Amino acid sequence: MSDITGSDTTSSLSEAKGGGGSDAARISEVKAWLTSQFESAGKQVPSFDYTHRSVTHLYNLATASQAKSQAATIVANDFRQKASEYRAQAARVREILESAGMAQESLPSNVVSSAQVLANVANLLNIRDTELSSFLVAMGDISLRKTGVEEKRAKAQKDSNVLLDYTRKAIQRLTYLKKILAQLEDDVVPCESQMENWKTNLEVMAAKEEQYIQQYKKYEMLLNRVGYSPKISHRELVEMAEHRKELEKMTKPVVDTLRSYQDLPPDKALAALAIEDKKRQFAAAEKYLEEVLQSALEPSDE
Repeated sequence: MSDITGSDTTSSLSEAKGGGGSDAARISEVKAWLTSQFESAGKQVPSFDYTHRSVTHLYNLATASQAKSQAATIVANDFRQKASEYRAQAARVREILESAGMAQESLPSNVVSSAQVLANVANLLNIRDTELSSFLVAMGDISLRKTGVEEKRAKAQKDSNVLLDYTRKAIQRLTYLKKILAQLEDDVVPCESQMENWKTNLEVMAAKEEQYIQQYKKYEMLLNRVGYSPKISHRELVEMAEHRKELEKMTKPVVDTLRSYQDLPPDKALAALAIEDKKRQFAAAEKYLEEVLQSALEPSDE
């Protein structure tokens, strides 16, 4: 902190004191923590502005660091105490073994190796002593763990088989889709040619449709001009044709008679009387024909 000038400290404190006296206490705690940390590393604390944000962040870091340091100190002290207890217990055991003539130096090398292996196994199993019961409990725990691992492995194998089956099906589906895609790509050119043909036919049909529409309108105008009505059916036309044939049969004798008058005598008076008589007969026949036609058209108008 020796490199922090008074002006920097004063300006920084003035910014940090906006939150009250607690900010000043935090600044002092942060300075002390930074000094201890940098001095332990053999370095000096760098200069910076003690703003409210930086002080809050550094204070949180200092609080967390101090808490972890205290926890580490407690754990280390506990380990030191246990180590001292273990050393004292080892010394007592060594004294007992030496008094019984079973010191490590007097034991055969195979016994020492076996004891070392036994100790290593105890450390590996994380047990505090080498009693048989402790080994049995540790082995039972390992067996349970093994069973759990085997169950998880069986489940993972089952899941793997399911995923493998899904993968195989997906590969088969992908192969099938690729085959379909290749077929579709092969069918593109023929389909395009067929579509062009259909397009040409459609244009021709559209032109024909327009032509037929014009012809239809033309024929419709023609029918309207001649007096055609949609109410006239085929049956009525047949009946009118039959009536026409009957009228032709009825007027044929009159026509034949009139034709016979072409050979009339040169007497003009007799010829005039005969012609007047035939005209009356022809007028009567024509009137009858009109009445028949009128009677044939009246039902269609209704």
